[in-house]
Amino acid sequence: MEVVHHSSGKSLRLSRLINPVSGRTFVVPLDHSVADGPVASAPAFRDIARAVSRNGGDALLVHKGRIRFLPGDVLRGTALVVHLNGITRHAPDANAKVRLAEVEEALERGADAVSIHINMGSDTEAEQLGDLARAADGCSRWGLPLIAMVYPRGPRVSDPTDPELVAHAASLAADIGADIAKVPYTGSPVTMAEVVRSCPIGVITAGGAPVGDRQLTRTVGEVVASGALGVAMGRNVWASPDVAASVRLVADALHQPAAARSGDSAPAPAAPVRPAPLPEPVQI
Repeated sequence: MEVVHHSSGKSLRLSRLINPVSGRTFVVPLDHSVADGPVASAPAFRDIARAVSRNGGDALLVHKGRIRFLPGDVLRGTALVVHLNGITRHAPDANAKVRLAEVEEALERGADAVSIHINMGSDTEAEQLGDLARAADGCSRWGLPLIAMVYPRGPRVSDPTDPELVAHAASLAADIGADIAKVPYTGSPVTMAEVVRSCPIGVITAGGAPVGDRQLTRTVGEVVASGALGVAMGRNVWASPDVAASVRLVADALHQPAAARSGDSAPAPAAPVRPAPLPEPVQI
């Protein structure tokens, strides 16, 4: 019998992010409004949050101020991730993410985890790495899991999905102290499996631009085949004409056995891969 030890607040909160059936996680980021403007009207935003909660989303990711406008019932069964930095697309450098919240603020607002965005290769990479290190220290102190969204992105990056760069991004997240790395999908379950095997923490993939249901199902299946911990799907959820159906589609592809999935089967990686283990409980 497997015994789960909740020896710290961090390990307990990590368990809230993970689906108990599949051992994977489906995170729905709704933080795009800081960078790009409203993703929906205020009432529609609440409906999106409810659709995520009721149809298989494991976690909602928002900025600190948006928590006030989430329906209370949404967070009873869905983990809350608070995003710590951002910038608008109108800034002189849209890759220069700046700190907007502290770990303690997220904890006060009921967060189960926090996230922070790092653009590896940007002109302000040094400052962003400093913010990541500070967030990691705060999360260790207060027992909050940290998701580091590390993307190869900047004037010297020609292919942000290059497996070597993606592996570097995931490793960077682990080395600075994150508990989960969110990185671009390499486009192949074989090369993504290599990224997962190279990283000592759980890896989830970014969703990217909206695609059709068939391609979405296939991509999630490939991510599962790679052994990744899960997916983060934002625009493929909130930009969908049927949010509830899109959430169910992703959740089914991610959490159900392969035989139960619809659509094309994903090619298997070169060798069997299991989901990356979560980090050992941290003493606080």
